[in-house]
Amino acid sequence: MIARSAETGQVNNCLLARGALVPTTPQGPAATPPTARTRSTPHGRGTGVILYLSLGGLSFAVLQSLVAPALGTIGADLGVATSDASWVLTAYLLSASVLTPILGRLGDMVGKRKVLIVVLSLLLVGAVLAALAPNLGVLIVARILQGAAGAVMPLSIGIVRDELPRERVSVTIGLLSAIFGIGAGVGIVAAGPIVEHLSWHWLFWLPAVLVVIALLGAIFGIPESPVRTPGRLDVLGTAILTVGLVALLLAISEGEKWGWGDAKTVGLLVLGSVALVVFVLVELRVQEPLIDVRLFRHRGVWTAHVVALAFGFAMFGTFILVPTLLQLPSALGYGFGKSVTQAGLYLLPTVVAMVISGVVAGILIRRIGPKIPMIVGGVSVAVAFLIPALGHAQLWSIVLSGVLTGIGIGMALAATSNAIVESVPAAQTGEAISANTVIRTVGSSIGTAVIAALLSSQVSAQGAPLDDGFTIGFWACAGVGVLAFLAALAGPSRGARRREAIAAGVDDFDEVEHAAR
Repeated sequence: MIARSAETGQVNNCLLARGALVPTTPQGPAATPPTARTRSTPHGRGTGVILYLSLGGLSFAVLQSLVAPALGTIGADLGVATSDASWVLTAYLLSASVLTPILGRLGDMVGKRKVLIVVLSLLLVGAVLAALAPNLGVLIVARILQGAAGAVMPLSIGIVRDELPRERVSVTIGLLSAIFGIGAGVGIVAAGPIVEHLSWHWLFWLPAVLVVIALLGAIFGIPESPVRTPGRLDVLGTAILTVGLVALLLAISEGEKWGWGDAKTVGLLVLGSVALVVFVLVELRVQEPLIDVRLFRHRGVWTAHVVALAFGFAMFGTFILVPTLLQLPSALGYGFGKSVTQAGLYLLPTVVAMVISGVVAGILIRRIGPKIPMIVGGVSVAVAFLIPALGHAQLWSIVLSGVLTGIGIGMALAATSNAIVESVPAAQTGEAISANTVIRTVGSSIGTAVIAALLSSQVSAQGAPLDDGFTIGFWACAGVGVLAFLAALAGPSRGARRREAIAAGVDDFDEVEHAAR
């Protein structure tokens, strides 16, 4: 924020960053905060910024799920078992979880556009390398590079907050947040037809085209934000967080295969938990933390994180339960005998509902704040899974559940991102949204592992998941929806959020209120 002289009222040539005054160059003007800055991005250029950021986010989200339905095909083509090919997913997950907070913090420090260009470049290299991969080792390296794009969302939301007119911020954040759910759904839907009519290599060539457009847009069409937090990267915190996340997510991802009681699984879970506790203690003591964990004390922040965790679980829960149920033979009495492509198409209503509800949520947030859309999202997802938990013998129940799931995810993801943006200073947007993204990724990993474990624990003599396994899975996701609802209910009202935001150093909350009116 700009420090003002009490005697002259003149603007001092310095910035306040994490409590320290950081001088700017004598020749150049001081960077201005969001409240004082005039957002001069033309409407047409602002639309271009939204398009480029959306394409970047869509590419990352599609690549997150596009590979999963094709693991068997990829493994057969590369001459490895499907269990070994699953490292293609695990490597991506670990890379995204570790690199997202690091790159988000760097974006706050050196410029969000600069880091976004680096991230999209890594994503493009990773996509091309994966498309050309001659063996599993190269493909895993490519997926690690692609995981860097986990930072696209926090960087994009930071750019939107800094550059777009206030009246467009909440709607745009809602759209970008929904796109990450949409992309995951599109990946599941598109994987079957792409592999069937082309080859698994095109799972990477097609997203690479979108990345090229997004990268060129970032280079030539997105301005650099003046809002920065000068400082140094917290190397110790980065190392500890890396150990914690890798250990925890590796145990969750591989626990089903290794066995949940196996020494490796238990040891990694303990190591990950201890490392994350140590990380919090270290971050509370360092002057320039990787993630300012003090922000987690604010009700508007921690409730958004709990909702993100729950919806990460629920989103990937539905991406496992629904396609698996649809593809089981109808002769079993509870399957529907659909092909991979047909099963994917049944997720289209979910994707469409995410698109619409994400935009609607942004409009609602601009008027009434993020709490109500978060509550609606929690209720919608709880009801969505309650329907098939009570009975899933008819296709209409699956489709209706999918639509309600899409509405809930679109509403909640848009609301959580906006809730955090309203609760933290502009200079800390990247690190705060990065934390939320990582938490949602952890939720996705837990959801995938739990649902897979439930299905594998209830199998027939032929190895097919039993109907009871699906029922329990749907009930588990409904329970998570209730958790999201309770967390949203605990979130602050708009008035309380304003008081907490001002206490946290947010200096553009009143500007948001004015634009909403």
